[in-house]
Amino acid sequence: MHIVVCLKQVPNTTQVKINPETNTLVRDGVESIMNPFDENALEMALQLKEAHPGTRVTALTMGPPQAADILKEAVGRGADDVLLLCDRAVAGSDTLATSYAISCAVRSLGSPDLVLFGKQAIDGDTAQVGPGVADWLGIPCVACVRKCEIAADGKTATVERVSEDAYDVVEAPLPCALTVVKEANVPRMASLRGKMAARKLAIEPTTAAATGADPALLGLAASPTHVVRIFSPPAKTGGAKWEGLEPAEAAQKLVAELKNRKLV
Repeated sequence: MHIVVCLKQVPNTTQVKINPETNTLVRDGVESIMNPFDENALEMALQLKEAHPGTRVTALTMGPPQAADILKEAVGRGADDVLLLCDRAVAGSDTLATSYAISCAVRSLGSPDLVLFGKQAIDGDTAQVGPGVADWLGIPCVACVRKCEIAADGKTATVERVSEDAYDVVEAPLPCALTVVKEANVPRMASLRGKMAARKLAIEPTTAAATGADPALLGLAASPTHVVRIFSPPAKTGGAKWEGLEPAEAAQKLVAELKNRKLV
C-alpha cells in the first residue's frame, strides 16, 4: 500500500503581518512549523504502515525551499519518501489552484492508495485543499476523520468521521482521500535513527512542469478568489484584576464596569 501525506509549512506566530499590495501573509522572517493538523495525518499514515507491512509513506509539500524542513521532520518520524513542489509558478495560488497543483504532484507519484491531509491549516483555516485535491483526482474524500482501518484485501477503508455531537462510520473504496482531526492520535517524536537519516537527506525540488501541471491553472492569475480586505485582529488587552475585595463589593464594581462599557 502507498500512502501520500500532504503537509504544509505554516507560520509559528499569532502576530500575523499582511502584505497590503497582494493581501497575502508575510512569511519572511517568521519561524515556520509543520501544520499541527498535518502532524496527526502523518501519524495516522505511520500507524497504518505499522499495521500493514510493506506500506510506503510519502510526505509531500508545496512551498518555498525552506519547506524542505518539514519533509525532513516527516522522515525523522518515519516517512519513507518525500516530494517538494517548489516553483514560482504556484506562488499566490488560492485553494483552488493549490489543490490542482498538489493533485498533479500526487499523480506524478503513481497511483497512491490513500491521500491524507490535516483537517485544515492554522494559517488559512479553509479546510478546502484536501477535498479539492480529491476532486481533481476523481477519488472519494471523507473529512474530519478520527480513525481509519484498511480491509485485509486492501480495497476499502472503514473510517470514523467526527460530526458536531457524534461520529459516523463510513466505508470508502480505495483509492480515497481523508482529512484528519487532532483527536485521531498523539503524533510521535522523531527517533534518533530518523533524525540521522533526515540530516543526511538531500531534497531536490520538483517543478510544476515536471508534474504535468497546466501553467494556466496555477498561481495568482489562476486563482478566482478575490480578497477584498484582510487585516490582523486587534490585540487583546490583559483585562482587569481586582484583589482584596469582598464578594458583594466585587460584584458591584463588576456591574459598574459593565455599565460603563455599555455591555449591560
